Amino acid sequence: MMKMLTCKDASHLISERQERPLGRRERLGLWLHLLICAYCRAFERQVAMLSRALRELGRLDAADAQGIDLAPEARERIRKALAERGRNE
Repeated sequence: MMKMLTCKDASHLISERQERPLGRRERLGLWLHLLICAYCRAFERQVAMLSRALRELGRLDAADAQGIDLAPEARERIRKALAERGRNE
């Protein structure tokens, strides 16, 4: 019988999932926990939003490396839009 994950265990797996694929038991345990825990579902959404924002920031940095220069005001608008998008998800 599988023991129910704690929020601490679930948050660790949510974070860990960003670095490596979870095993079958880990995925099942996390899925079951997320079914009943709104707090961990919110944490999962926040981690996903941060991941998307970091990927986007990486694209902006890559654009800089290619000689594409964005005005500071444009960068700030992009950062604000990403932050607002994350709050709405």
